[in-house]
Amino acid sequence: MSHAVQLSRIHHVAYRCKDAAETVGFYERVLGMTFTTAFAEDHVPSTGAYDPYMHVFLDCGGGNVLAFFELPEQPAMGRDANTPEWVQHIAFEVPSMDALLAAKAHLEAEGITVLGPTHHGIFKSIYFFDPNGHRLELAANIGTPEQLAELARVARPMLDEWSQTKRAPRHAAWLHAPEFQEGAE
Repeated sequence: MSHAVQLSRIHHVAYRCKDAAETVGFYERVLGMTFTTAFAEDHVPSTGAYDPYMHVFLDCGGGNVLAFFELPEQPAMGRDANTPEWVQHIAFEVPSMDALLAAKAHLEAEGITVLGPTHHGIFKSIYFFDPNGHRLELAANIGTPEQLAELARVARPMLDEWSQTKRAPRHAAWLHAPEFQEGAE
């Protein structure tokens, strides 16, 4: 059965930035993204409101686009004080653990503080911040097809239990078992 909405991929994800040129430079230099497009307008096309902006687009590879808005006439950027900074982040996939470790070395050579690698059972990640305060994650998949199948199998029961209890269900506790973490690449 097909759905009424036919999605083909994410066109782009947009965030706010403090300085469009600094942001583009960071993502090109630090993460190797390609700056592809910029739009500057004085009026918002969807609302007609006066609100000058620069909208920049960076290709992350694989048809994935990350965009930013610089809004010079809006109040300074902030963040949701009620949401921990670790929650809202942008995660990018790297092809292997070797690539993850090479990325970490590159980031640290750029003077960027990096947390990790952190083991998440089926992937390992490193974390750092861009110049705008957005938390970024690089993740290398390490899960087996069997592990991924088991996670898919327990996804609905975990969500249902969480919805009833608001406590972490133990359906995938094996992800954090010491023997699993020690044996993972």
